[in-house]
Amino acid sequence: MKLDTSSTMTSLAQSKETNLIKNLKAKVDNKTLESDKALREQTDKFEAIFIKTLLDTALNLDNPLYPKQPGSDIYNAMFKEQLSENLSGSFGYSELLFNYLKDQQKLKG
Repeated sequence: MKLDTSSTMTSLAQSKETNLIKNLKAKVDNKTLESDKALREQTDKFEAIFIKTLLDTALNLDNPLYPKQPGSDIYNAMFKEQLSENLSGSFGYSELLFNYLKDQQKLKG
């Protein structure tokens, strides 16, 4: 009785190649997801800085009718920073910048 080893070897080689291709695709997809997540975080941080700059200008609380209290500068700075972090992502600048940078990556890659 003779075994047909050539077809068995061919099917094993094909299954190994298929598994390798699947693994490589999964790794590429994971890297893309991680890259997108990191880019999204950075664009959200940029938008928070931009909003904080706007708030610093818009909420200039120097009013002679209300004298400054001890620690009010620190409190106002913390308030503006927290407000800008909470508002980031909702103005659309982050999304716009994210999409622009993704398009630039596609053109270069």
